[in-house]
Amino acid sequence: MKKITVIIPVMNEEGNIEKLVDELSYSFAVLPYRFSILFVDEGSTDGTPQVLKKVTKTYNNVHYILLSKNFGHQNALKAGIDAAEGDAVIMMDGDMQHPVEVIPQLLQKFEQGFEIVNTIRKDNGDSTGWMKRASSRFFYKQINRLADIKIRSGSADFRLVSRKVLNELKKLHEYDIFYRGLIVWVGFKQTEIEYEPRKRFSGASKYSLSKMIRFSVQGITSFSVKPLHVAVYIGIAVSILSLLYIPYVLYSLFAGIAVSGWASTIVTVAFFGGLQLMVLGIIGIYIGKVFMFTKERPHYIVRETNLQPGRNEETKEPRYSIAEF
Repeated sequence: MKKITVIIPVMNEEGNIEKLVDELSYSFAVLPYRFSILFVDEGSTDGTPQVLKKVTKTYNNVHYILLSKNFGHQNALKAGIDAAEGDAVIMMDGDMQHPVEVIPQLLQKFEQGFEIVNTIRKDNGDSTGWMKRASSRFFYKQINRLADIKIRSGSADFRLVSRKVLNELKKLHEYDIFYRGLIVWVGFKQTEIEYEPRKRFSGASKYSLSKMIRFSVQGITSFSVKPLHVAVYIGIAVSILSLLYIPYVLYSLFAGIAVSGWASTIVTVAFFGGLQLMVLGIIGIYIGKVFMFTKERPHYIVRETNLQPGRNEETKEPRYSIAEF
């Protein structure tokens, strides 16, 4: 029987864990696979760690990794990917919005020879608010316009990847990880299925507007330098437009017309000052990425886990692995 690992990053999801484990166990009970569940706690401040430890006493195929703090959702996914084993891995969220009943369809596509099976969220008013749907559409439109990859609108971190793809993902050590883009970038034989998200079973969404904006900037700047090109084009355009002011100044001098005073000067200075700050900000983002990457800090720190300790044979660094299914 093939082995499947389900990776689930969680952050303050104490009310969802037990129900999610029960649903996954019920779903896999009728499937010809051995499976394991790997929870990655992103530094929860509620009772999530205690619930995880409680569940592992009931289910011997449930494992957990407790991170020392919140390193971000993508880094939590990386922690799970680094530890995952098996013939395939399924990534999903812990808020119950990714329906468990879709998993058999993912596995069916996997058996048909697909290395990656993505999911596309069909937005509806019941499970996602208007603001989230609008911001999601805007994000995918902009990243497809600016980045060097094409991501389907509605793509989610709910997918299946084969062992071969998993091995390649483990080799990637980018500072700003954006798996939705990396999954497209690695290639392999891919397909996708649509799903309707459920309502959140318990708790509240952890994605605020500021986090979504940061996630968007991270995704765009991780796969393209086009924002730098855009900054150059804007600078050229403004420089050309500013030349139109010269004939007006010369005309004013020869015609004896008084040139406008401080108001026009302040507006001009403020405009060009803001433009320069914008361009410098874009450049600063990329320089900041290089700076953080040169520090070579780990993507995450494991505080506690019930996985068996081991060692990465390539890097000779400690790693954790699932001992049994």
